[in-house]
Amino acid sequence: MNLVTIDDIHAAAKRVAGVAVRTPLLPQGWATRGELWLKPENLQQIGAFKIRGAYNAIAALDEATRARGVVAYSSGNHAQAVAYAAKQFGVHAVIFVPDTTPRVKVEATAAHGAEVVQVPTAEREPAAHALVEAKNMTLIPPYDHADVIAGQGTAGLEIAEDLPDVDVVLVPVSGGGLASGVGTAIRALCPDAKVYGVEPELAADTAESLRAGERVEWSMERRSRTIADGLRAQPSALTFAHLQVVLDGVITVGEDEIRAAVRTLATKAHLVAEPSGAVTTAAYLFHGDELPSGKTVALVSGGNLDPAVLVELLLVDPLSE
Repeated sequence: MNLVTIDDIHAAAKRVAGVAVRTPLLPQGWATRGELWLKPENLQQIGAFKIRGAYNAIAALDEATRARGVVAYSSGNHAQAVAYAAKQFGVHAVIFVPDTTPRVKVEATAAHGAEVVQVPTAEREPAAHALVEAKNMTLIPPYDHADVIAGQGTAGLEIAEDLPDVDVVLVPVSGGGLASGVGTAIRALCPDAKVYGVEPELAADTAESLRAGERVEWSMERRSRTIADGLRAQPSALTFAHLQVVLDGVITVGEDEIRAAVRTLATKAHLVAEPSGAVTTAAYLFHGDELPSGKTVALVSGGNLDPAVLVELLLVDPLSE
């Protein structure tokens, strides 16, 4: 199986330049365990890192293929990214999302001009493939695609350029596209750094799979228990092959730790992060004994969450009792 290379990521960086925001590394003076920087991908125009991979994948298509339109399935952030990228190229996009997707993500996707179709979670991928077959459109999957992985890897490229002596990089992991791309970039450019994936304990299929040396299936019902709705996918064969090479380990975080991290990011870092984007901060805050010391970057992958959920998370400290 061919893995994405640093050359692929450099090529992706040229494609996404001027479209994906080059997010800064923000030093955190409140951090008490070594030095911490946050990579705020919640500041992307669509509120999440997904624009990097989606735009790179669509940009890599030839014009005739793009003109036939694109299809995607997503829990929300990839949906917005494909819709936004398709709009930039003036092509039609059809996005299948679960009927449980937060309203804020559905409305944001439709606002970019995409046709949004809500279906039961288990039906979104088959429905997307059926439309691709029927209409000769192109599927832009959320993570199982080399161009998507390379696009996500541009975030790692920026980390390496802005903090070349980084010691630890924490990246959320679900389907594995972001961790695959970021890990590939860090491995190539900062070979002494350690890269850790972070996932919820309630959706810890990647951690179990890496321990087993093969992909271990978790049911959708089991993975859907976590508040981190963007981290309910499982690695594909392609992303798992990357993760086996680029990750030094996986940290799993509890639901109350995720909630507390959302509050910490809002009150101390002044960043609005969705639970999926806060897991790396949760790992830093509550699992320091499982991590090496040194200069640490926590990637905040997104900030798209329902305002009512944000209010609830800010008002109640789950770890104060």
